[in-house]
Amino acid sequence: QLQLVESVVFLVHPGGSLILSCAASGTIFSINAMCWFRQAPWKQRELVALMPRLVSTNYADSVKGRFTISRDNAKSTVFLQMNSLKPEDTAVYYCNVHNGGTAYWGPGTQVTVSS
Repeated sequence: QLQLVESVVFLVHPGGSLILSCAASGTIFSINAMCWFRQAPWKQRELVALMPRLVSTNYADSVKGRFTISRDNAKSTVFLQMNSLKPEDTAVYYCNVHNGGTAYWGPGTQVTVSS
């Protein structure tokens, strides 16, 4: 089993920045892809950023140029740097980690962008 611990709740003004983190612990076989998803009220969960272990990253068009995903493999941690935040970025953000062929979800972090 893998446990994922995410950052606490955030409230940020439009144009602001913040960084989310998600640390994995427990039985770690081989962590491959590490991702961030988000789900806004009344909307489906969507992929925000994907970082495979070896190949290049991918981002949703809505966050390209503003968000950056990174990972610390030694600490089994994935980060999401979010800049130039907009009200439409308001959502619950979930990390998703692929460990030994099984995908695990974090508990979610509420991010609210509001003035």
